[in-house]
Amino acid sequence: MNKNTLSPEAETRLIDFFNHTIDPVEMAKAIRHANHILALGVIREHEILEKERTSLENSFYWLNELAEILNPYLCEE
Repeated sequence: MNKNTLSPEAETRLIDFFNHTIDPVEMAKAIRHANHILALGVIREHEILEKERTSLENSFYWLNELAEILNPYLCEE
């Protein structure tokens, strides 16, 4: 597991983003919605290059991880 920490500047930008731009719960919903659309697109279309597929899989995983941090949903009953 990566032990990197956010820089104070990045932390400040994230706090500002979630305090003034979008609510964390709404961001989590938007991430899940985008992931749903992307997943359906990948399932239905087989024209994605292998390199792009790997990138999309990684992005899908990390966006879901972020969504769960912002608003746990999948790990709750």
